[in-house]
Parts: sequence; C-alpha cells; structure tokens
Amino acid sequence: MAAATATNGFPTRSPNAVAELSTSNSSSTSLSQIRFGYTPLRIKRLVSDRRSSSLSLGLRCSIIDDSDNSMQNSRMAMESMTLGVSALEKLKTSAAERYTKEKSSFVIVGLNVHTAPVEIREKVNIPESQWPQAISELCDLNHIEEAAVLSTCNRIEIYVKALSQHRGVKEVTEWMSKTSGVPVSELCKHRILLYNKDATQHLFEVASGLDSLVLGEGQILSQVKHVVKVGQGVAGFGSGIGGLFKHAITAGKRVRTETNISSGSVSVSSAAVELALLKLHEPCFANARVLVVGAGKMGKLVIKHLIAKGCEKMVVVNRSEERVAAITEEFRNVEITYKPFSELLSSAAEADLIFTSTASETILFSKEEVQMLPPVHPGVGNRLFVDISVPRNVDSSISDLETARVYDVDDLKEVVSANMEDRLRKAREAQVIIDEELGKFEAWKDSRETVPTIKKFRAYVERIRAAELDKCLSKLGENISKKDKQAVYDLSMGIVKKLLHGPMEHLRCDGSDDSGRSLNEVLENMRALNRMFDLHTETSVLEQKILTKLGRSKK
Repeated sequence: MAAATATNGFPTRSPNAVAELSTSNSSSTSLSQIRFGYTPLRIKRLVSDRRSSSLSLGLRCSIIDDSDNSMQNSRMAMESMTLGVSALEKLKTSAAERYTKEKSSFVIVGLNVHTAPVEIREKVNIPESQWPQAISELCDLNHIEEAAVLSTCNRIEIYVKALSQHRGVKEVTEWMSKTSGVPVSELCKHRILLYNKDATQHLFEVASGLDSLVLGEGQILSQVKHVVKVGQGVAGFGSGIGGLFKHAITAGKRVRTETNISSGSVSVSSAAVELALLKLHEPCFANARVLVVGAGKMGKLVIKHLIAKGCEKMVVVNRSEERVAAITEEFRNVEITYKPFSELLSSAAEADLIFTSTASETILFSKEEVQMLPPVHPGVGNRLFVDISVPRNVDSSISDLETARVYDVDDLKEVVSANMEDRLRKAREAQVIIDEELGKFEAWKDSRETVPTIKKFRAYVERIRAAELDKCLSKLGENISKKDKQAVYDLSMGIVKKLLHGPMEHLRCDGSDDSGRSLNEVLENMRALNRMFDLHTETSVLEQKILTKLGRSKK
C-alpha cells in the first residue's frame, strides 16, 4: 500500500480518503472509557461537542424613534455601504469581548487502544519527525494557544491549551480529519475528549503506565519525556503545556520508584513475545526460526525478551547494520544474524515466526507476497506474524491464508488479562501517588494566575519610578555628573525593589510554599492588587490573546 501525502505534508495510509469536515454540530456521543488488563479506577465520560460551531454574536440594535421610515431606511443603507468590510471586523471584536468571560482550558482530543481499533489509529498516527509541524499548525487555529502531540503504537492524543473549550475541540477534530483523511463523524465515534482536571489526571495516568494496554508499561514514560524534548524550541509548546507534561513525568517517576508496578511483563514488546509463545504449537522457541524486522527501541526490546524466553538464534532485518552490531555486542551468547532490507522477503521465506516493529508508513508484507513463501518447518503449524507497528507493517488479510496468521497490538489483550488481582493492587498504590501530584499541579497552575498581575504591577511601578526620576534629574540641571546620575538612579531602583518585595512574595505560591500562605490567600492578594491599582489583568490578558488570534486569521 503506497503512502500518500495530504495538503499539509502529513503522510496518510489511505490515498483515496477524503476528509469530510463538519460544518454543523459534531456527533453527540457519550462513551465510557474501557481499560483492558485491569478494572479502571474511575470511569471517564467522553463528551462530544454538542454545541453549534457557529458564533452567536447577539448583536444589539438601537431602536431609532423616527417617524420618517424612508429616511431611516436610507440612513441604514448609507451606513451599510460606508461600513463595508469593517462590519465583519466589528462582529469579530464583539466575539472577542465574549471570550473574555472564558478562561483558557487544558483539553485532550485523541484516540487510544481502549477506544479505537488499530485500523483507525494508524491513519491518524503522526510520525515523531512531524510533531513540531503539527504543533505549529494546531497553534495557528483560532482558539488554540498551546499544543503537544503524543503519538505511539497505542495512542494518538492531542493536548492543547484552548481559549475556548468547544470551539477548540471542533478545530482540533477537524484538523485531525484533514491530516488523516478520516471523516469527522468517524473520529467522534472513537475519540476521547477530556477537559482540565480530567485531562490532567489522564496524562498523569498515561505517564505512570496506568492507561497502557500493559499495566505499568515502562516505555510510555520515556515517550512522554520525548514529547517535552521535541517541544523545546517550538513556539506552540508553551509554559502551560510544558508544565503539564513535566508534572506528569514527575508523577510517572514516583509511581515507578515507590511501587513495583514496573515488575514483570510490562511492555508491548514483552507482551508480543508472550503472545507468540501462546500461539506456537510448542511453548518454546527451540524449533522455530525467528525473524525480527526493525532494530529500533521496540525491536531491541523484542530481541531482549526473546533471549529472556530462551531464544538463542534469530535473524534481524534493519536498514542500517550499526544498530544490529551494537545489539550483537550486547548479547554475545546469542547468534544474531544481520540482513539488509533488500533481503526482507528472502529472510521471511526462511522464518517461521516474524516480529515487525518499524516506522514504515507502508505495508512490508502483502497477502500476495506471503502466499508465495514456502511452507514453514513441519510441526510449527502456520507462519506467524506479530506486528507491533503503528501504522501496521503486515497486511491483516494475510490471516485469510491457510498457511499464515497475523497478530497486531490490539491482539495483546489476550496476554495482559492475566494476573488481574495483582495488577489492580499495583494500580491502587499508584493512584495514591498520582492524587498527590495532581494536587501539586493544580496549585502550580492556579498560582500562574498571579503572573500577569505581577508583570502589570511591576510595569505600573516602573512607569512611576521612571517619571519621577526624570523630574528629579531635570531639577538638578545638566551639570550633574554621571556618578551623581547613577547614584540617583540606584536610589530609585533600591526604593522600588524594597517596596515590591512584600507584594511579590504574597503573590507567589507553587504548592510547596513554607510561608503558611494558602493558594486562596494568594489569589485574594492578586484580586486586591488588581482592584487597588486598576490593573484589570485577567480580562486584558485574555482579550489580547483573542485579538492576536483574530488578527493572525485576517492575514
């Protein structure tokens, strides 16, 4: 299957798919998130956007008391002709004024292994190399302020800081449809949609391995870390989203160090090896010829778990030999043979069990190609493909053949259903830690409300200081020495610094403050300062964000 490229440069798996952008209400869907492998500690409501996408501007019309209706109509016509395009700008401005009543929200829009099958997830998947481009495109949308992308074999989730919850969700969903070719209506059937505290808790659980297909999976934390690494330097990966991910990483680290949730089989790769053992006629790798396609992070983990389960001989196909050589050096007691990608089919012809884990956007094994392969060793049964790649590397229709079977990441649920009681106990231990970290994050997030006030108040005081300094210097005359000028300047700065120290200290709170001030006290101090000095911080900051977005959309 050939890869296609959408208008914005994103590859898609379906070259003939056409994005159907919704211009009316999104599908009204309410689902409960189902987690496989353990009972969820809470049920998350996945609420679709039920509100209309059109703006209700509520224009106020003045009623003119004019007995001469014809003159009134003429005047209105003249005004309409004079205003022209500027009328639209007034409508936009009135819309901006309405937005000032809303606060920015953290929102998650996405698909994962619990809500969407792999055939949908692989179409929406965004390769890591395109995350920065995706962030930039998302932040170009009218109601998205910050963004991040988490795309793995089990999930594709878009994290945004939205200026308007419902309009932001609509824009992100339509953007996902446009880049993937999956209709909006189909996305709405499978998407997760979480706001603010629910969104925060979800990411903390993801980083801790509680939302993974395999409970306690270790690789997901490194993937969350990589989101921050990739986001550094990208304009749309701001301090709000960045802070959210950094707190999630802290929660994930604590869960792994303070509980034993990561012990045992806790990765997609290890579950894939376990699944292969279940499907082989004999529960061992002694008589099976093993081929591993891909030597990246996932492929190396597959090799590692194969060795742990007694596999002593395998062939590894990879685009470069260097990675395979490094793996061979690490596992010297195992016979690992490197083959280039040009020998993929010939290597498959000599294999009974094939694992695939690559970043390829196209199918590596088609039904027609597999049908032409020679039979496997007697006693092995069918040729087995275990495909843990997203997008998938193996054509699922191969299972229609009598000689082969294909298993993908969604088939790993059979493995992870074991040891349910032990997994639930570990999850309960982890949730206590997550709740503690959630409290710290909420305190940090709320304390950020004081930052605009601090900046405004500093600017207000600085204007007074600069004006009074100019007055003083003008009275002293032009003959004042540079040394005296510097002394007067230092005096003004010293006075301001000492005066600002107290108010600034009472406007800071990060959840771990030792002064005894509560967050409510800090926020009340902020409101009092706004009132006393007429700063109007919250409204003016949000209004400026909206107007900036509207200005950008006009260009």
